[in-house]
Amino acid sequence: MKTVQTAVLVAALCMGCGDSDDTGNNGAENNAPNNAATCTPNEGTYDFRDAACESTVSYDGQVARQILIVDLSSYILGLEGQIDGGGLFPEEGDIVGALNFYFRFDGETNAAEKLRLTTEPPAIQDTYGFFGSGKDLVSKIAGNDTVTDHQDWNTEFEGWSDVSLAAHGGSITSPEGLVQAIFATLENAAIDRANGVIPQDPVTGDALPMHVTATGLDLQQLLEKFLNTSVSFSQGADDYLDDDVDGKGLLSSNAELDGDNPWTPLAHQWDEGFGYFGAARHYSQFTDEELAGKGGRADWQSQNDADADGRVNLTSEHNFGASSNAAKRDFAAAALGVEIDLSGDIWSGFYDGRKLIEDTVGPLSEAQLALLKSHRDRVVLAWEKVYMATVLHYINETLKAMSSFGTEDYSFTKHAKGWSEAKGFAFAALFNRNSPLSSAQYQALHGYLGDAPVLPTAEATQITSYQEGLRAARTLLAEVYGFDTRLVGDADGSNGW
Repeated sequence: MKTVQTAVLVAALCMGCGDSDDTGNNGAENNAPNNAATCTPNEGTYDFRDAACESTVSYDGQVARQILIVDLSSYILGLEGQIDGGGLFPEEGDIVGALNFYFRFDGETNAAEKLRLTTEPPAIQDTYGFFGSGKDLVSKIAGNDTVTDHQDWNTEFEGWSDVSLAAHGGSITSPEGLVQAIFATLENAAIDRANGVIPQDPVTGDALPMHVTATGLDLQQLLEKFLNTSVSFSQGADDYLDDDVDGKGLLSSNAELDGDNPWTPLAHQWDEGFGYFGAARHYSQFTDEELAGKGGRADWQSQNDADADGRVNLTSEHNFGASSNAAKRDFAAAALGVEIDLSGDIWSGFYDGRKLIEDTVGPLSEAQLALLKSHRDRVVLAWEKVYMATVLHYINETLKAMSSFGTEDYSFTKHAKGWSEAKGFAFAALFNRNSPLSSAQYQALHGYLGDAPVLPTAEATQITSYQEGLRAARTLLAEVYGFDTRLVGDADGSNGW
């Protein structure tokens, strides 16, 4: 986002009402900020209202899943302290069950459970019950929502070939299987740690964090980034914004309201795609610097509370996942003298498409549908570019780590983290039916990355060969996605994204 304000919104008619979720949001208002005197949406907000001034925007389920990914990741990071502090001595099934609490979340049974996610100022929603029932990750991961998946990810999943990850459970043959393999590996590490068996840093001999393996996998980062691609991006690109299944995505009806709700099925599908991108409804009012977490205006954090009610509404005022990654890549590119606006492209594509839907009474004409598809294409391409630009960034982090082999600057945990983030994000192209990365190029990318980083203990020839492969991967990404060569970086990963 290059400017604080971008799209100019057309006035809505009056002020007031909150959205309703698919299954009810238990009273949690879902309003974007608006002018209290006229109920006119503030400039630069994803806010659309009907003649009764009721919001026609709703995507609480997508927000709930964004939170589950964040909370699952947070839980993993907290496990080590529980074990080392003596408060947890896990047995077989305990950790996998605790991790599946988030992955297979039961909203009816666990409505009163507190969210792990915290915000500043505090959020309105502090329990999962605010989001209703039926919100989990397992049913939405690629391969399990088969109505819209453009391939059968339970038989055609690609990107991981090392079966040792599934030595304790799970599999490498499907997205759900890979998640369960990571869970089982974490459980084995937790049980070992509780019994005093702790892997060591192969360079320093220090104990490794529980979520980092001796082979260089940061399981917390790998899992989080894989869920961002296999749930959030898969659902956004291959379901809600796609047009290959009658009655779904862009082929949904705009001729009538969706039951008792104030939105049409088409508007709701588009909004749910927006929810998986993760942007606050006043996203365009932030600068790249602020969204990237690099600072900005002295009061920028208070801007999370756009309606100034003293609380953050997670359904409209919080930025999740890819929405932050987009700004990070824009901000880093600007520091290298390269103008790129991935965050702005995605925002304007989402806004323009939603405005087209809102302004069209009844079914879209062929020309209007073609225009909507062009907005979708802008969104999905830029969204995929965000992930692949981030892969390039973490390839550079991995090259930097490898260039410091044999020096005091080398950090095994940073090496594992950088590689794991690159690998997790690199799955994204698999879930976009219209990805510019061909199947052969996707396989080549994962071939360059492998299933674990090459460590300082490897033979010199293996280290050199792997570095060359990573540089080839950067070149591939730059060519396919049109990234400026100034973003690629030097041979050692410096002076680039």
